Amino acid sequence: MAAKCITLLPILALAASQASAQAPAAALKAISEQGLLANIKVLASDDFEGRSPGSEGERKTVAYLEQQFRQLGLKPGNPDGTYVQKVPMRGLTPSPAFSYTIAGKTVPLRFPDDYVAHSTAAQTQVTIPSSEIVFVGYGVQAPEYGWDDYKGVDIRGKTLLMLINDPAIPDPADPTQLDKSMFKGAAMTYYGRWTYKYEIAAKLGAAAAIIIHETKPAAYPYDVVKTGGTGENFSLLQKDGNAGQDPDAPTVPGWIHLDRAKDMLAAAGYDFDTLKQAALKKDFKPVALNGTASFRVDNVARTVQSHNVVAKIEGSDPKLKNEYIVYTAHWDHFGIDDKLPGPRTRQIYHGALDNASGTSALLELAKAYKALPKAPKRSILFVATTAEERGLLGAKYYAKNPLYPLDKTLANINIDGINAWGKTAQIENVTSGHSTIDGLLAKYAALQGRKAEPDSRPELGSFYRADQLEFARVGVPALYTKARSNYIDKPADYARQVVDNYVAHDYHKVSDDVRADWDFSGGVQDIQLLFEVGYDIAQGKTWPQWNTSSEFKGAPRGK
Repeated sequence: MAAKCITLLPILALAASQASAQAPAAALKAISEQGLLANIKVLASDDFEGRSPGSEGERKTVAYLEQQFRQLGLKPGNPDGTYVQKVPMRGLTPSPAFSYTIAGKTVPLRFPDDYVAHSTAAQTQVTIPSSEIVFVGYGVQAPEYGWDDYKGVDIRGKTLLMLINDPAIPDPADPTQLDKSMFKGAAMTYYGRWTYKYEIAAKLGAAAAIIIHETKPAAYPYDVVKTGGTGENFSLLQKDGNAGQDPDAPTVPGWIHLDRAKDMLAAAGYDFDTLKQAALKKDFKPVALNGTASFRVDNVARTVQSHNVVAKIEGSDPKLKNEYIVYTAHWDHFGIDDKLPGPRTRQIYHGALDNASGTSALLELAKAYKALPKAPKRSILFVATTAEERGLLGAKYYAKNPLYPLDKTLANINIDGINAWGKTAQIENVTSGHSTIDGLLAKYAALQGRKAEPDSRPELGSFYRADQLEFARVGVPALYTKARSNYIDKPADYARQVVDNYVAHDYHKVSDDVRADWDFSGGVQDIQLLFEVGYDIAQGKTWPQWNTSSEFKGAPRGK
């Protein structure tokens, strides 16, 4: 993460250049706990079937959101006069088989307990016979850090076994800390995302890429991997109908349980911990396991017409109304798994916090903007995205096929999960250090009597795990916040307790359901804060700008 002294001047400059645009109190009061919870209860109900793309749950969700936007008086957000942007996707339900042969012994692995894998091509059956297995450390090529885990080794047609996250390199001056000059120290970079690892594997011609799951660095248990890997997988529909391989993934991408990866390495005569330690050095070279992996993936394929739901409040200034602030929140979750034991309600991935809460917050924001005595100068776009859980696909599609010019889009404010555990003395800025929006967040947080602080858990890589990433990649400055620290009148470790408990027991599980003990007082405060920031941008004279230290500084809007 960039040092604070690098980003302070542009932050102060923006704050000083804009007069206070604090919204009328009536608009802020329109955001309520009751309204937030009411929509969560609907969206997370059994009737909405877990809101999987391409399902009856999607149909009900899209219809409900359109109805709500209509009732609030918002205009259709698509220039074609509708409230939806069609997002064509390929759905693939895999039945994989995976075995490896080392030292003359073939070991079949069990799906999904030992691994998950799928194929990105639409063929009914995809096979990779006897592909050489190579351990490639973290699987990273990062020239700006002088880092290359591949060292020119030809890995075409091979199966890559790779570590999760990016290299956690100790600080030479203090081995108990991570080196901030390498991969941002404790903060995850994009090199640590599974999407990057699959992208680089595909670029280099690998046949398969298998990531070793570790609970601590992943920040979620293997059960979460199982949830995402056992149902239908989605990819954006390509011009060839996805007859060929997804350009952003190898033929077979997947994950393997840590214990099974250790077994595989041990069979080849290697110790996992020793190899992991070796992978933390720049001179690491790929390690051939002198064995082969074989895959067969039987696919049930279909074409899915999914939807982003889009609504608009047109700006009141004749010159500025063709400029936009975009609020986003994903509506989708994981649907139903009828293989799970128990009654129907225990087979539904309700996704109450993730992300019925964020979608409901989008509606509360729309309500607040409609409560203004006059619409803001610039237009406000509300986009409830599809298939975020499947790789940010709805946001990616919008970024590639924007309904309004990206070079006229000032900012994206994304909402993924709302604080349900009470008020906090601070708001965490996951996107801290990247743009001058930081100054606005700090300004309006202060008016609430709160502080805006950087992400307290940068190792989770939250910037790269939510929809604002796709806007940032096409040059639109973004804001994404979390309230997961410093709860008022709570023990010092309360935030860790509630957040860690949610991740361990409810995140991407059927138990992410509406709770009687939720306290959305802090969530409402956060939504009001995001309203204030967006309203200021909509009224202000200065566009948000990337900081010079941001990795997205060079991304031209709309390219």
